[in-house]
Amino acid sequence: DNEAGRYKESYSKLRNWVHSSLDLYKTELLRILYPVFVHCYMELVAKGFAQEAREFFQSFRDDHQPQHIRDLQKLEGVITPQHLQENETACTLQENKVHVKMCQYSFELLLQYLQSTESMLMLGIVNSHINLKAVLPGQPAALVDDDESSSLPAKVQAVVEATNQKEIHWGILEGSLEDKFEKQIAAELEKADADKDAETDEAKKRAADGKVKRVKRDKAGKGLKAEPAARSVPRLKPELTMPLLTDDFERQALDDLRNRVKLGSTALPSVSCYTFVNTNNSLNCASISADGAYLAGGFSDSAIKLWDMVKMGEPSMYSDAGKQSLNKRPTSIRHYIRLVGHAGPVYGVDFSPEGDSLLSASGDCTIRLWSTRLNANLACYKGHNYPVWDVQYSPVGHYFASASYDRTARVWSMDRLQPLRIMAGHLSDVDCVQWHVNCNYIATGSSDKTVRLWDVQTGECVRIFTGHRSMIVSIAMSPDGLFMASGDEDGAIMMWDLASSRCVTPLLGHTGCVWSLAFSGEGSILASGSADNTVRLWDVNGSSKVTADKTRRLRLLKTLPTKSTPIYTLRFSRRNLLFVAGAFSPSKGH
Repeated sequence: DNEAGRYKESYSKLRNWVHSSLDLYKTELLRILYPVFVHCYMELVAKGFAQEAREFFQSFRDDHQPQHIRDLQKLEGVITPQHLQENETACTLQENKVHVKMCQYSFELLLQYLQSTESMLMLGIVNSHINLKAVLPGQPAALVDDDESSSLPAKVQAVVEATNQKEIHWGILEGSLEDKFEKQIAAELEKADADKDAETDEAKKRAADGKVKRVKRDKAGKGLKAEPAARSVPRLKPELTMPLLTDDFERQALDDLRNRVKLGSTALPSVSCYTFVNTNNSLNCASISADGAYLAGGFSDSAIKLWDMVKMGEPSMYSDAGKQSLNKRPTSIRHYIRLVGHAGPVYGVDFSPEGDSLLSASGDCTIRLWSTRLNANLACYKGHNYPVWDVQYSPVGHYFASASYDRTARVWSMDRLQPLRIMAGHLSDVDCVQWHVNCNYIATGSSDKTVRLWDVQTGECVRIFTGHRSMIVSIAMSPDGLFMASGDEDGAIMMWDLASSRCVTPLLGHTGCVWSLAFSGEGSILASGSADNTVRLWDVNGSSKVTADKTRRLRLLKTLPTKSTPIYTLRFSRRNLLFVAGAFSPSKGH
């Protein structure tokens, strides 16, 4: 007689039972509440109980709001059976079973509850719409992977699992600057060892009895310096033809690597923060060159502004400040160059490794190449059909990748106006793109809440990373090529093992959108910049270690707050100085 009321009563009892369970099992049991909740709601709508469905939805939506806010917003407008057939989210939920992972013991507890309380309504929903996967015998694992708790439709899960079985090759690029630097160091150590052995042999021949102990001590001390400290990372040959670097740039880069500061939990980086003021909320993006010499900003009025940081302290090129009288101010204090060419807002800018060129992505569906020396537009690349959100140079330059609203990412070379590869597969627009350090892969983040890894040579998707609750807006690759970090709109950061496609650890702490991520030169620190006006430094080495209780713990090393400046971009220089840029956004009343 009270069919509509039975849904609310049965779900409320199940919810209370889950929340009163032991903490050991509660984490796994909580996973079934959201799919049961939405299917109860949709069944009420399908049976014509619109008012009861609305009351049920409002009664329990707060439980699921933090993790599923966007899906709930889409389902909130479903109030008639016809809406169920037209709403994309509702159709996906009805057509696909949801995978929920839990240990054998949690599964038996749930089954025992449903049978003992004769909750046939809940049991029917679980059987019809949830695929319970008992993956572990006995007790629940101490480590709960965040990506496992995000319930995926069965069809999508099958595609993800099949894709993540593909063979891929990791390692850093053979012949890259890091590779050449390590070979130089190895050669110098080998030469030092040879000289040391020669000196020791000569000293032994001449040494008197009283000097033998001193020679042994010297030998032991020198031997410690020769021990290699870094782990060996495989070298891979590039699949793309690599451009040649100029001798001056290579010499300078190797000198920077030699003088790079070693960072860690006890040695945090120095930070240089560039703040844009008086932008009137028109700044969309920013980029800093690798040596910090240039700063570029992309604006809503289709212009790009380029600052030469070396000239910032000098008199403006537009004024003759030295000839001004004491009573007159300089006619202009502008130190930037305005680059005009786009016909729409500029959403992405990126400097080449050498800093001599700049790429920009725009709402006019084009990508433009600019010279920082000539301050002129060199080329315009057309191929995307919709606005381009992001553009990134490869680690060696010459090649670049773009991400667009048309749900594709594309790989280009500077000497061709048409793309070399088109990566299609995301279910929504591609918001950010990042190259792997060996240039053989690119990673893309999308509004479909997934990160995909693509083979540059074949254009094939080789990895799909699931677990984020909102659109991905930033990606960073570790220098050794083994890990990737991704940041989303809700402020969550996930560290991924690229080989296994599993989340090593979620990094939680930001309260706003994570717009930028960057690894330090040796990969020991991850820096994140957010809309919550902070830069956070994370201990990468600590977060990838397993503690005594078999759980991976994140260690937040430091939070660097700004007064009122959301962080748009950040990057480490080759010497491990951290550059940060953002637009000053005063709160109301200031």
